[in-house]
Amino acid sequence: MNTDGTDQKEMAGQRLMLGFNGIELNQELKHVIGDIKAGGIILFKRNIVSPQQVTSLCNDCQDYAGSCGLPPLFIATDQEGGTVARLTEPFTVFKGNPFIESVRDAENFAAITAQELNQVGINMNFAPVLDVAPEGGSSIMTDRAFKGTANRVSLLGRQVIHTLQGKNIMAVAKHFPGIGRTVKDSHYHLPVLDIDLETLKRSDLVPFRDAINEGVSGIMMSHILYPLLDHQWPASLSPLIARDLLRNQMGYDGLVMTDDLDMKAIVHDMTTCIRQILTSGIDMALICHKGPDIDVAYHEIIRLLTEDESLFLMGKISVERILRYKKKFLGKWA
Repeated sequence: MNTDGTDQKEMAGQRLMLGFNGIELNQELKHVIGDIKAGGIILFKRNIVSPQQVTSLCNDCQDYAGSCGLPPLFIATDQEGGTVARLTEPFTVFKGNPFIESVRDAENFAAITAQELNQVGINMNFAPVLDVAPEGGSSIMTDRAFKGTANRVSLLGRQVIHTLQGKNIMAVAKHFPGIGRTVKDSHYHLPVLDIDLETLKRSDLVPFRDAINEGVSGIMMSHILYPLLDHQWPASLSPLIARDLLRNQMGYDGLVMTDDLDMKAIVHDMTTCIRQILTSGIDMALICHKGPDIDVAYHEIIRLLTEDESLFLMGKISVERILRYKKKFLGKWA
């Protein structure tokens, strides 16, 4: 696929990572892959019955993308262990990050998880969680975060990243710039976190800084409003946080993606979200449920890439980055 001015449709599709209904390559998935030209798909429990079924689903999707003349797909899931694990028995069931007590534990979790993801054709894991949950305090992430200080979260997170990627599974660290201090759930509310950048640098950003140094493939933005960083936009829609802080100040050149835009924390319409995402230099927008927002997002990206030269040039960089990771990790399907 080229990234010149003739390819706005392909460029637009590569910027989307989409959820779907069903357990096989159905008409909905053919629309997502063949018509929308999605860069990736996301598997939830609703898409998973057995290892054999997941393998067939992933292989059929990759074959279909190839038959459409498209790059291979990112196929992602959330396999953190514990309360967020899309693959359950007969896949290995882990207790989750709070129960990972050593580097060896982290390596064991990541090695087994990578092996099982590879076996079924999933190539990206939305893990590890790098949020720092204050000890003794209330946090929405208590059941999902590594226990301990920012440095301990960093140590265990780096091992998970190193092991997953060493076994050819792209790791996606989340939720930048950190939601461990929040008590509201962004699935249902827009949490507001009044914290300044210097405090973040001393604590919440430490694991992300070290993940960048580890070469983490992706970083997922949070749906949290940090008014001392950007009083208007949550991190997932913020040029000040995604572009200026993560890209420019912290020097991250990997994949940047939103959290699910279907969450209640996102109060803006999809066209506004897409404009902000492209302006922020975020590579991929996640829309995890079937609905009109998928087509709205796709056509809005095309419109913006066509009408705004600066967004087109930024988009070209994003698509080149996406294709670079596909070439590195998905060579089997390239």
